[in-house]
Amino acid sequence: MRKPILITGATGFLGTHLVGQLQQQGAGPLRLLCRGASRWDNDPAVEVVRGDITSAADVDRAVSGTSSVYHLAGFVSRHPKDNELLYRTHVAGTRHVCDASLKHGVERVVLASSSGTIAVSRQPVIHDETASYKHEVLGQWAYYLSKIYAEKAAFDYSQRKQLPLVVVNPALLLGPGDDRNSSTGDLALFLDGQIMSMPSGGMSFVDARDCAAGVIAAMQRGRLGERYLLGGPNWTFQRIIEHVAKISGVRPPFMEASVKASLLMAPLLRRTMPLVGRRFDLDDATIEMSGMFWYCDSSKASKELDFRIRDPLETLRDTVYDLRARRKA
Repeated sequence: MRKPILITGATGFLGTHLVGQLQQQGAGPLRLLCRGASRWDNDPAVEVVRGDITSAADVDRAVSGTSSVYHLAGFVSRHPKDNELLYRTHVAGTRHVCDASLKHGVERVVLASSSGTIAVSRQPVIHDETASYKHEVLGQWAYYLSKIYAEKAAFDYSQRKQLPLVVVNPALLLGPGDDRNSSTGDLALFLDGQIMSMPSGGMSFVDARDCAAGVIAAMQRGRLGERYLLGGPNWTFQRIIEHVAKISGVRPPFMEASVKASLLMAPLLRRTMPLVGRRFDLDDATIEMSGMFWYCDSSKASKELDFRIRDPLETLRDTVYDLRARRKA
């Protein structure tokens, strides 16, 4: 019998597409580490193991007897109250996976991180895998710092203890199926009319379905000890918003405001918008991030993993349609 393949974070946006594609390919058997209920609880073809990525014992039990591990478990938050949980989830959780994988002789681990750990700057510069960690840009945001420290820990296991590891760094995930709005939440804010001015930065984005295929390719033929950026087009936020506006029929902002001006206006909007029956949920961290350029070059993944992306407009259309469909449901 084949050993099972473990996926952590299977109930997330990327994880859901990854499990679906692995099932379509006949890979497996599949074992999923899930903290709570999942859509696979009654699926006889999938083994669901209850546990938390922050528990070393739970992770060890899940990894035991597996052939390989897709480590996708993560937590997205921009709120300071969640800082400790971010570090426990990303850093401690990654250490638990690495320790258990070494202990049980796992053949390969693929860690899904974020392109934002290295591919971000205050100017429109496109970064590849040779870029350094951007502590000076990301120092105020625990989410990205915890991702950096998780990557450093994983690469340390790879270099010092010969853990068979590949790291993938997806850009912003868009497309259908983001039930928690963890990646598509900012587009949802635009559809709700909460983006009042045109952001000055830019972003690389990738369809979650294409990214899942890239993650599988990294497991199959990624070079050990290497990282792969998985991104799509590098567009300004203005270009993204203008396309989404055409798709959705929502009017785009007519003016561009600096990050400083937007931060000054945000408290006033949070107080006054509810008075006219509207919301303004845009937090300061999101405003600050919108002034950065999150551009990446995925040539390495294209060459070594045969990583391919679909038409970006298809991704944006499917994102908008899915957001609206879930709102009506």
